[in-house]
Amino acid sequence: MTSLPPHTSKPVPNVTRTIPTLRYDVVLFDLDHTLFDFDQSERLAFRDLAGWAGIDDPAAYDLYRSINAALWRRVESGELDPNDVRERRSSEFLAACNIDLDPEVATQIFVRGLGAHGDLYPGAQDLLDALDGRCRMAMVTNGIGEVQRAKIARLNLDRWFEAYAISGELGHSKPRPEIFSHVLQALDVTDRSTVAMVGDSLTSDIAGGQAAGIDSYWFDRNGTAAQHDARGEFTSLGDLVNLLSV
Repeated sequence: MTSLPPHTSKPVPNVTRTIPTLRYDVVLFDLDHTLFDFDQSERLAFRDLAGWAGIDDPAAYDLYRSINAALWRRVESGELDPNDVRERRSSEFLAACNIDLDPEVATQIFVRGLGAHGDLYPGAQDLLDALDGRCRMAMVTNGIGEVQRAKIARLNLDRWFEAYAISGELGHSKPRPEIFSHVLQALDVTDRSTVAMVGDSLTSDIAGGQAAGIDSYWFDRNGTAAQHDARGEFTSLGDLVNLLSV
């Protein structure tokens, strides 16, 4: 009978995972369309509005979105205050549909829905967890205060973010540099070379960061590969940590 050779175990190598060092002390994030699925939120909020108004025309949602987007472009250009959008989109939509209902009630239903519906994008929580403790994080968002605050509370974003600059609360919207100055003052940060801005909009996040003297990183969520002046770009949230690293 042939005996088997004695078993010998190979030593397990001591593998140390190197955590990349970030080149920034502070990272500012946009919320909607960057970390948060605003399309989902808007769609479900409109479902609530349509149910109240008795609207069953599939084209109505696209009409509402076009009215809303046009108003927010006017906010970016400085023509409108963010809070002007709150009332005007409902009034313009109901008038376009020839619906004789109270626009204020429509506004309340839609605004409540925006705060109550929608989730972070897949990978957003993993990204924030990966950055937590390695840099300070704050949010710079164009939006209505009551809507953004409802999302912040529901999604427990305070576990990651130290400060918030919400255009509807401040009267300044991206891309104006004042909104960036506000959040940096709240963080007591004066050296802007230590700060990065992350967002999906070339016209508000990237242009705003550049105007404020802050390195900006573009989330090209749809892979459009458009020309831009950002310091870097990424198409997946999982790629951002390496992009921000030394």
